[in-house]
Amino acid sequence: MTPSMTRSTSPSILPAWVLRRPHWPLVALHVPLTAQAPVYSIIGMEGRPSAPLIMIPAAAALGALQLRHSLAAARGERPAGWRWSYAALLLLVYVPVIWIGANWEAMGILALASTVMLLRPRTALPLCAVQMLVPVTLELKSVIGGSLLGAVTMMIYAAVVPPLFAAALVGGARLVRLVNELYATRTELAATAVGEERVRVSRDLHDLLGQSLSAISLKGDLALRLLTKDAAAARGEVESLTGVAREALQGVRAIARDEHAVSLRTEIEGAAALLGAAGVHTEFDVADLPPLPGPAQNTLAWAIREGTTNLLRHSEAQTCSITVSRHSGTVRLEIVNDGVRGVAAPGSGLAGVGERARAVSGTSATAVRNGRFRLSVEVPEEAL
Repeated sequence: MTPSMTRSTSPSILPAWVLRRPHWPLVALHVPLTAQAPVYSIIGMEGRPSAPLIMIPAAAALGALQLRHSLAAARGERPAGWRWSYAALLLLVYVPVIWIGANWEAMGILALASTVMLLRPRTALPLCAVQMLVPVTLELKSVIGGSLLGAVTMMIYAAVVPPLFAAALVGGARLVRLVNELYATRTELAATAVGEERVRVSRDLHDLLGQSLSAISLKGDLALRLLTKDAAAARGEVESLTGVAREALQGVRAIARDEHAVSLRTEIEGAAALLGAAGVHTEFDVADLPPLPGPAQNTLAWAIREGTTNLLRHSEAQTCSITVSRHSGTVRLEIVNDGVRGVAAPGSGLAGVGERARAVSGTSATAVRNGRFRLSVEVPEEAL
């Protein structure tokens, strides 16, 4: 995972303000659906006008109850005391119809929406069917004595439009819930990406600096021993020591930008030089080294670097062998050294070797037997 990947986010079809405040569209949806019935009642669209001082508070109470149910549905739950609020909503929806009539029937939208949000489907569906009888009956009553076409039109309107508006409320709550889940998932993915990036940087720094610092320490000790015997040789070791330090600094900067590339052949040559300087007799068997894709080569190169560092820091090795072989579509690296201290395989950086191997569908293993430590890594030749 690169730093640029952790900073970027996938494009969204929703505006940024909706992602930050996803409840406001749902609140805005409730306003016109709640306001239409009191407007019809006050102007007397169907029948005599009603008093605004009664209609407006009743509509506001209904809108508040429905919004409470909708916001809870957007959280994937039912609000506390929902039975009481649901009963109050039904009373405010259907009781005023007795004296207000068809002007108040639009509030049935809220009753349908709350029924779907609060009740289980096997209970909600038949109850919704019963609730639909109210607008159908009111519209049928209003067209008695009129034309047949007008009666059919109003019946279709009463049967289709309220469920559509109720579905808009239910769908709006569901959309807000999905947006919240999406936002939470994106936040979690960003945190995961940051964590993965920290692990990568920590692992790469450990493997890079482990060998570099071991080389600096080794060359510094060698320069001190040569100082009184061969000043020219000691000077050469100090110069090479500063070169290693500069390379380590460049490597740290490259790791921070995720631009650090390692070469299997270069790491083998570097291991040979470092082990030789440490006085470890090393045998290499890499004649069958195949051309490898980047992921497989990186995995084996880091394994050689960490294996060499582990040898220098945690053993008193006199001999070492490094073998790279291929068999049945896999490449196997094996590092074996003597001089193991204790009975366990030391070196926390070996965990990073295992992580890199698993990342390319490979395996790694360590073993200690008869005072010899063995690190083996296998990766597919076509690792991706």
